[in-house]
Amino acid sequence: MEEGQAFRDGKPLTNPSEPIREGATYTLTIPPPESATPVAQDIPLTILFEDKHLIVLDKPAGLVVHPAPGNLDGTLVNALLSHAGDDLTGIGGEKRPGIVHRLDKDTSGVMVVAKTDQAHQALSVAFATRDLDREYMALCWGVPNPLQGEVDAPIGRHPTDRKRMAVVHRNGKQALTHYWTTKTWDQACALIRCKLATGRTHQIRVHMAQINNPLVGDPVYLRRTPAGAKALPAEAREALLSFPRQALHARSLAFRHPVTGENLSFATEPPADFKALLSLLEGCTQ
Repeated sequence: MEEGQAFRDGKPLTNPSEPIREGATYTLTIPPPESATPVAQDIPLTILFEDKHLIVLDKPAGLVVHPAPGNLDGTLVNALLSHAGDDLTGIGGEKRPGIVHRLDKDTSGVMVVAKTDQAHQALSVAFATRDLDREYMALCWGVPNPLQGEVDAPIGRHPTDRKRMAVVHRNGKQALTHYWTTKTWDQACALIRCKLATGRTHQIRVHMAQINNPLVGDPVYLRRTPAGAKALPAEAREALLSFPRQALHARSLAFRHPVTGENLSFATEPPADFKALLSLLEGCTQ
């Protein structure tokens, strides 16, 4: 009998969602628990800055920040343990050593990680109080109206789909996003920049969808083919509609060093797939 299998009347249960049958005998084998401590894995990282207190890096799209169900390894934490070794042990908890903030799996960009308890505590306070400057860039469908503004709407779990967040008016947490438009392509799509006054899960993605400007490629909050897609040439339209992730990049991060007090500022360009979309759109206007 293999670990993790289920049997009914001695036969493997191939469809665990079947209703329980009265009088049947069920046998379950429970797999051993997963280790709470992530293991070091040699995963390449792009380091922007490092000293004995912290690491600043450019996280690629597709990399999960910390182990969780469905992603127990191959995460940024596994990579950091390989890179920093015992420096991260016990900093911020067993499963999230050094992590003081996170980016979604498919969001790229600048992140900071603590290597000491002192840095972890100070950076956690800075993120909690927004005593830092963080800017995102995104490609959204349609053109925001007004071109520059803010979305002030509470965010909580979607009432029927627990894997999504939503603007809710009961049991939501206050959320405020400032945005401004830097370029438009007719009424089809726009390049925007965002700053967060709060830090809720999926905040930019939820807020932009709320004002009918969902992010290009967003697999969760882009629910139908945008009307603006029709205004694009066929090649650009197909590229944007088939983009496999949200077009969102944490462009810059500036903060005071938690130990030395030095003002630090970092900025990165979006990754190649994001740049390719922008190049294709630029070709539409030439």
